[in-house]
Amino acid sequence: MDKIKRNERIGAMARILTAAPNHIFTLGRFCGMFEAAKSTVSEDVELLRKVFAQFDLGQIETVTGAAGGVRFVPRLSQASALAYVQELCGVLSDPGRVLPGNFLYIQDLLSQPDTLEVLGAIMAGPYFAAAPDFVLTVETKGIPFALMVARALGVQLVIARRDHKAFEGSVVTINYISGSGGEMKTMSLAKRAVRPGQKALIVDDFTKDGGTVRGMVELMQEFDVTTVGVGVMVERRREGAPRIYEDIRSLFIVSDAMDARQGAVVHPAPWLEVQE
Repeated sequence: MDKIKRNERIGAMARILTAAPNHIFTLGRFCGMFEAAKSTVSEDVELLRKVFAQFDLGQIETVTGAAGGVRFVPRLSQASALAYVQELCGVLSDPGRVLPGNFLYIQDLLSQPDTLEVLGAIMAGPYFAAAPDFVLTVETKGIPFALMVARALGVQLVIARRDHKAFEGSVVTINYISGSGGEMKTMSLAKRAVRPGQKALIVDDFTKDGGTVRGMVELMQEFDVTTVGVGVMVERRREGAPRIYEDIRSLFIVSDAMDARQGAVVHPAPWLEVQE
């Protein structure tokens, strides 16, 4: 094999690291791949770290210890995250998105991988330190967003079902009250899907009163799993109305008042505007 040049090593390392967010790669793996000394690979990693920081592409981190190495963390700067969400607020405020029945159309955003990849990284940002073992969502619309959050964190996606599927084996089923009209609903999860003592990040695409996310929190309690946070893409706020579940971190806040002529009032969640 011809000697591998530095630009070739760096290009390959960047691709490998960004393809597996939050996954630790040992320096020895890169040394063997490129037939390079550890000092050489360390210099490459430092150059990558500076470039990613300069252009706000995420963070290249060195992890010390016996199981250490290097990893890519897709954490955006606060300014970049806020600017991205603000831009999409303008898109969501379009009057054409208000549907009959006073619903806001967001399905196209849930179908755009590039958009969801960025939103998933933004949502994952506050939870890297909490190190959840998996992301939990409930079928079906929230799955694409939750999958991108799980990808950013480098963890598994676990999906609670509305109905029990025979191929999942034995399940735990709970009843919960939906915030929309106080309707009783059920939610099921296979017993082998998670383990006691694990940590979960709960993610959904939309909430109004928090009934469904509270159901997922209660489901995790049945499994003796700790919930480290609840992240929601779009939250609709009713003025003066309490939420069934309060501890929710959303990206977009939509005012309950909207019409087809003026559109919806959409703004970033307050936590995105807090200075670091």
